[in-house]
Amino acid sequence: MDTKEQRFVSLVNSLSRELYYYALGLCRSPHQAEDLVQETCLRAWRSIEQLQDEKAARAWLYTILRREHARLYQRQRPESRDPARLPEIADQGYDTSTEAQVLRQALAGLQQDYREPLILQVIGGFSCDEIGKILGISASAVMTRLYRARKCLRQTLDPQQESKVGKP
Repeated sequence: MDTKEQRFVSLVNSLSRELYYYALGLCRSPHQAEDLVQETCLRAWRSIEQLQDEKAARAWLYTILRREHARLYQRQRPESRDPARLPEIADQGYDTSTEAQVLRQALAGLQQDYREPLILQVIGGFSCDEIGKILGISASAVMTRLYRARKCLRQTLDPQQESKVGKP
């Protein structure tokens, strides 16, 4: 194996699991998530020469995955995009406790504009600046979306939370 191929294999091996979980958060389907990661790796391999700074490889792969998801979403028929029709996520690797299921449902219920930066931060560990670069928005817009995502999750998970705020 040449050094380019070795570097690529090492990069993909180190990030494949977190790319999968990010893809799963975007599409909510284990099979589609696997396909997205494979397409991402294929597209990354084809354009590996474009990667100038290896320190940016992680964000670069996340950006490719996000764009692949957008392409997939555009190709799907409208009826297949209905979240109510998507299969439940149930896989051996998942926490099947009631709390985890409730949290997954709450995350799935978030608008994509809120869900995506939250997943990038929590699962990907990206900073607001990095998320902004991946999503093509400012860091302050990322912070706003993260705030709103968490607020929506709190309201969904504990509807009485809002009535408790500001009361002794």
